[in-house]
Amino acid sequence: MTVSKSFSITQPTQIHFGAGSINSLPEIIAQTGGTKPLLVLDPGLVKAGLDTNIRTPLDTAGIDCIVYDRIDPEPGLRLADAGTELARANNCDCVIGVGGGSAMDVAKAISILLTNGGHAVDYLGLGKISKPGVPKIMVPTSAGTGAEVTFTAVFINEETGSKGGMNGDPLYPDVALLDPELTLSLPPQVTATTGIDALTHALEAYTSTQAHPISEMYSLQAMELIADNIRSAYADGRNIEARSNMLLGSLLGGKALAIAGVGLVHAMAYPLGGMFGIAHGLANAVLLPYVTEYNLIGNLQKHALLAEILGQDVSGLSLRDAAEVTVEDLHLLNQDLGIPKSLQELNISEDKLPEMAEIALTVARPVENNPRQPSKEDIIAIYQEAMAG
Repeated sequence: MTVSKSFSITQPTQIHFGAGSINSLPEIIAQTGGTKPLLVLDPGLVKAGLDTNIRTPLDTAGIDCIVYDRIDPEPGLRLADAGTELARANNCDCVIGVGGGSAMDVAKAISILLTNGGHAVDYLGLGKISKPGVPKIMVPTSAGTGAEVTFTAVFINEETGSKGGMNGDPLYPDVALLDPELTLSLPPQVTATTGIDALTHALEAYTSTQAHPISEMYSLQAMELIADNIRSAYADGRNIEARSNMLLGSLLGGKALAIAGVGLVHAMAYPLGGMFGIAHGLANAVLLPYVTEYNLIGNLQKHALLAEILGQDVSGLSLRDAAEVTVEDLHLLNQDLGIPKSLQELNISEDKLPEMAEIALTVARPVENNPRQPSKEDIIAIYQEAMAG
């Protein structure tokens, strides 16, 4: 194999993986130098009483923590600012994010704001964070975003209604603690949308123009794990083997996207979240087959290989026909997981499609990473395909 491109990789996050590993949380806090954590919790965990799985090890170890559970599925910048004020008022010296991507993104932002000052809006964009944050530990309770190993935190800007991210190496978590047992009670529909979110990360990183052998290694393993286990995890959430493999696949997908980035699915999903409040994983899941079909000619070889990874026999098919099988299988996967086939089912207004396309084009890095460079008209056409289903 000849490697023709140069690349650099930053992977600072310490990873702990395994059933029951949540019990090592007090020890991990001590290792980071923390003594009084701010515990950023997904409110769904609190409502379901699952926060006891996190708090019991801390209580047993005598660790006093401050709980912040004002987290929305699509969090606004003000949530990060309010959490920072709470942490400062209580002299918290580390942050623990527990839940899905929203809770972890808010936790990462709070860590940065505690040391850099200002407001969350000041750090939207790339490379605007000058100082490391306080120690931050991420504990995902769903197999989806991979936020426990990425340098991004995504928010809704309440002033503009747009969705954007903070990006920079200081946002990398210090520790990721992944315990598959924490995902066992995840409802089937959340399992489906977060799982396809993880698949989207791996797939888009694999076909990204920034992909290279290291990122592809993560992407391929992530897609194989997710494709082989997502239906089982959806059908029976108690299946610890499927849950473990999904959580590992999500982690590896996060590694891949942190290195190679994501593509047009994410750019087009942003206005669905910002304008209509559609959850990120659901937006990605509905759009994925349609954007993939558009992208096929950008890299037929890779898209043909995806069909094999998704479990299809494409022997004897041309590259183009094999790549088309990938699109068919993504539609079938969504169907098996009960994911809506069209944007119309999400009550998206068709007259908003041109505005959505304009917003999608402003999500610069994912658009640049995409294997096929789209025009505004192309994006509108993809949205229209997704509207029709």
